[in-house]
Amino acid sequence: MLEKTAIISGITGQDGAYLAKLLLEKDYKVIGLTRENSESKNQGLKYLGINDKIDLEICNLLNKNEIESIFHKYQPLEFYNLAAQSSVYQSFKHPIETFQYNTSSVFNLLETIKQISRKTRFYQASSSEMYGRVNSLPITENSILHPLSPYAISKAAAHFTCIHYRESYEMHVSCGVLFNHESYLRQNTFFIKKIIQESIKISKGLQDILLVGNIDVKRDFGYAPLYVKAMFLMLQKETPDDYLICSGHSITLRAIIFYIFEKLGIPQSFCVVSKDLYRPSEIEDMYGDNRKAKSELHWNYNFTIFEILDLLLEEELKNHK
Repeated sequence: MLEKTAIISGITGQDGAYLAKLLLEKDYKVIGLTRENSESKNQGLKYLGINDKIDLEICNLLNKNEIESIFHKYQPLEFYNLAAQSSVYQSFKHPIETFQYNTSSVFNLLETIKQISRKTRFYQASSSEMYGRVNSLPITENSILHPLSPYAISKAAAHFTCIHYRESYEMHVSCGVLFNHESYLRQNTFFIKKIIQESIKISKGLQDILLVGNIDVKRDFGYAPLYVKAMFLMLQKETPDDYLICSGHSITLRAIIFYIFEKLGIPQSFCVVSKDLYRPSEIEDMYGDNRKAKSELHWNYNFTIFEILDLLLEEELKNHK
């Protein structure tokens, strides 16, 4: 069963759903790992029309025995690890749990591959948050890591764990350092999704104001369905490596809000900043250099943030109830 079988942990998230769709289009047998198989968690798979084409398995990544059973059963050619406690905000509230899950799960997966499935190629979802307070922009694969949140610290630890297994045991382990990437399937708590949904409510008279935190920071945003293609391309290379997946440009959160407001005819005064929503520490500006991914992976990406916002706003309006 090794041939053309892929396992995706965290399959019910935005990236997992789009990656599963891509793999199915390439004739893979796709196995999805989830903490719980519930209707509410699988909405992204249903939205893409692929929920009945995937074998879902409940698996606790903190339990190595459960992971080993999955590997014995499916013998995957590729494993995409997208599972994590991924909220920066929640990581400040639950730092210990965030670190334990995001690091121990990776150790369990890599140890399992090392011991019983050495032919499996492994993808780790690393994060641009690892770089934190950078000393120069744009960020490259060689930039110094200075994480500013418990989530970022946990992702940095997991990232170096992957490098260790790749270099020490000659395992096919690649890390994709993805910057912010958006789609209709984004969870409602993420910035752009939240802004678009609440702005639509304001435009329809269902909400009075948009309450936000620090919107003068700048971020590098991309389009999720195209970012997952880079994940797939990494595991097709014979030599594993790490790649930044980003647009190469940053924009203030304020500019994003006002663009959406203009599209919906909302005055800028409806945006209200609250200091209570500021994070304890914040990255002022962040954008990456995607030349390595474009050159070595032949990853084609040229979307602007405004093209993405147009797509997301159109899809959100179409599905708004």
